[in-house]
Amino acid sequence: MHVTVVRPRELGEAELSAWRKMQNDRPRLANPFMSAGYARAVDQVIDGARVAVLSERPGGDVTGFFPFELTGRRSAAAIGGWLSLGQGLVHAPGLDLDARELLRACGLAAWGFGTLLPGQPWFEPYVGKRLDSAVIDLTGGFDAYTASLKAKGSKVVKQTRYKERKLGRDVGEVRFEFDVRDDASLALVRRWKSDQYRAMGRADRFAKPWVVDLVDRLHATHEDAFAGSLSMLYADGRPVAGHFGLRSARTLVTWFPVYDPEFAKYSPGLVLHLHMAEQAAALGVQEIDMGPAVGWRYKQELQNHSFPVAEGVVRTRSAAGAAHWMRHEPVTRARETVLNNPRLYAMADRTMRRYGQWRSRRSDTGPPPAKTRRHLGLGLLPAGAESLPESAATFCLF
Repeated sequence: MHVTVVRPRELGEAELSAWRKMQNDRPRLANPFMSAGYARAVDQVIDGARVAVLSERPGGDVTGFFPFELTGRRSAAAIGGWLSLGQGLVHAPGLDLDARELLRACGLAAWGFGTLLPGQPWFEPYVGKRLDSAVIDLTGGFDAYTASLKAKGSKVVKQTRYKERKLGRDVGEVRFEFDVRDDASLALVRRWKSDQYRAMGRADRFAKPWVVDLVDRLHATHEDAFAGSLSMLYADGRPVAGHFGLRSARTLVTWFPVYDPEFAKYSPGLVLHLHMAEQAAALGVQEIDMGPAVGWRYKQELQNHSFPVAEGVVRTRSAAGAAHWMRHEPVTRARETVLNNPRLYAMADRTMRRYGQWRSRRSDTGPPPAKTRRHLGLGLLPAGAESLPESAATFCLF
């Protein structure tokens, strides 16, 4: 195996064509977060974006692309880190490699992944946790999708359509737009999402300038096989819900769905998702990947299919690999303790929401004093556990 590590922006047209062909040939690789377009956008906003180009020999045909993001001198994560909702290696059929050898060839001692897609056998021995990603399967069209929900006894479509009609009666005409290019609408969705993160006690993704820059760049990207997708729902001309995500010709991945809390009783998020599904199906999109459903009832209600995703870490047998284990494994184990215990997870979630409520009433968003921490319930968790729900949100808090 021959490996050359470059920045995504350095890929030539022949390599980009090979990348697109590999995605077209294997449907699960068609996830837009696995695309060269996403890697190249990330490369415009951070310094650590890299991609390993694999071939059988120097100058030979390309057999795979391994995008990653440097997090240290010899450690890496998926490109885009915790923002990425599709991770792994884009490859030609029959690729044979050893994960640790791949890391060594890239100059790495550790690579952490969070939403590893199926069909990545090289990384299977290093999986630490699996979750099912909730999918709206549109291969038979929108009518077939809604029929599949009805067949399993779900009333979500009927109830959501009723609430949509009520929204129209109470507020005004309901209108949906699938592909909104307006920058002001994107800014509104970001503002709503920031408010939601703070209310839930989670870190605000959009407090990081590079995330805002990345989303802006992706919103401006509009290609046949890769595009940023902003959808909006209006009532009487007023925005009530929105979503920004990424799509390929085959797959739309939900990323930042949000709604105006003032209209919560009308379930505008569900209304938005049903319209998105209907329009996506009309455009030939075959699935909407909503990410792991754990902790999110609306995903469980809307899904009619799922597939497994995984998280874990590949480490080489080296001093640097051992050092990475020492730094990260205790936190990982504490996190797993919370995630695998419904009572602890519920307590942690309630604690973070209380913290979010406290923080929303303060202009100072720093940590509360010890007395307030005890009142909020933060003192009930082990040291450092205040951030555990945030770690759990790697999968699903978008």
